Amino acid sequence: MAAGKKKEAGFEETLQSLEKIVDRLESGELGLEESIKLFEEGVALADSAGKKLDEAEKKVTLLLKDKDGKLTQTPFDPEPEED
Repeated sequence: MAAGKKKEAGFEETLQSLEKIVDRLESGELGLEESIKLFEEGVALADSAGKKLDEAEKKVTLLLKDKDGKLTQTPFDPEPEED
């Protein structure tokens, strides 16, 4: 890692940080200024986590065998099929 560059946190780390912020905000022990600062940080983390989920969804594909036995890639469809 190059000096001055910060490694982007993974989804799990982002979610853990967000949970810690929520716990601190819910404690009721913070002043207004600190609460606002943490809230802003939480909004940014939630946005980051949402983007990571969107990226992951785009990358997910299902490998399916066609009628000839060949594997094909099909985009992931989060909606269940109706019978």
